[in-house]
Amino acid sequence: MLLALCGALVHYFNSIAPGVIDSDRRLKEAANALMAHVVIKDGQVAIDASTDGKPSLPAPDSIKYALRDSQGRLLAGDPQMPVVAMNSETSQLLAMSQIDHRSLRTLTTRFDTRAGVIFITVADARPAIEPAARFGFMSTLLWDFVQLDVTLVLVWVGIQLGLRPVKRLRDEIADRSPLDLRPIVESSVPREIAPVVVTLNRLFTMLRTAVQSQQQFIANTAHQLRTPITGMQAQLDLVIAEPAAQPIRARLLTLQEGIRQLAHSANQLLSLARADPAANITAKNLSVDLNAIVGEVVAKLFDRALRANIDLGVEATPVSIHADPSLLDDLLSNLVDNALKYTPAGGSVTASAGLHNGKPFLAVEDTGPGIPENERQRVRQRFYRMPNSPGHGSGLGLAIVDEIAHLYGASVIIEAGAKEAGTRVVVLFP
Repeated sequence: MLLALCGALVHYFNSIAPGVIDSDRRLKEAANALMAHVVIKDGQVAIDASTDGKPSLPAPDSIKYALRDSQGRLLAGDPQMPVVAMNSETSQLLAMSQIDHRSLRTLTTRFDTRAGVIFITVADARPAIEPAARFGFMSTLLWDFVQLDVTLVLVWVGIQLGLRPVKRLRDEIADRSPLDLRPIVESSVPREIAPVVVTLNRLFTMLRTAVQSQQQFIANTAHQLRTPITGMQAQLDLVIAEPAAQPIRARLLTLQEGIRQLAHSANQLLSLARADPAANITAKNLSVDLNAIVGEVVAKLFDRALRANIDLGVEATPVSIHADPSLLDDLLSNLVDNALKYTPAGGSVTASAGLHNGKPFLAVEDTGPGIPENERQRVRQRFYRMPNSPGHGSGLGLAIVDEIAHLYGASVIIEAGAKEAGTRVVVLFP
């Protein structure tokens, strides 16, 4: 826009300049011609219209003139011509003057004669060139802005068309799951952004390699931890059964409980590591029947509930989601484990699955002491246990549940159980 305006101004001045130069030349010629016709007789100044070897007088329809003395008195010519004040050091003066309601360019020239100083003022009476120049200026400016608008529209359309492949690439990446690290097809993008796609694919490859290494580490760690702990538990069970160990049975039982806690904490730490989103980038989700998961977890913990005199029950209707079965097993096992840990003897724990407002859910309800409303967010933090919590624990159960739920876009709702007693934890899947 600035360049268009500058160009129009240059065009305007270029249109005016030749006319102004020509007008100044004609005014000087007219002033000289008039001076050649000035005669002084008996101290009086007059214009001699004869052309005896003199330049012809300017045509009255194109040049107006006036002769004045040093006092400004009109000696000859048009009385409408303005009196122009000039100092003694100026011989010629160009100006714009209002004559007969028109703005005309004038030239006042100072001449020294025998009768004294004479001022000859001439004005170019031809039609002014400024209106035509202004019209040309506005026309040029209007056309430049029309061209500018059309150019901007064409540029905008061209950019939109040119950015289509970039937008498709953006949409493809935006629509991907965070767990999808498949390489982008390089042939589907313009060569200008192909280096970006190559770099992204290299990054995806590095990330897949890192994830696979992490998964391998988790698997190796699980094996290295579980094998010796299981062996220790088996050996300790055999020692406790020996008659010679009866005098220290109480101590051995304490040791046995400690090893069980160690095994449980190790399993929870591994579950937390498996629930990390980075560790599940390459996970393959399957269609999982939540009813079957509930049955398996309850069957696995039924003997423990029986020993603790807790009624462990199931309320489930068939419903399926796409997920990693082992992670769903970890999620529900931690919920039921927490419920059994805090429910007193004679209480009940119910694991359920089904649909709520069209959304699949897993839930565990107990008749334990419950979780105060102001603690329901804090219990989701890692290694946090409520004050005066019974037994031993690592504070990882609900943190694992929250991590796995977040992995599948599910929400974890902690609320009071039936009749405002106990706790009900619901995992609502999208």
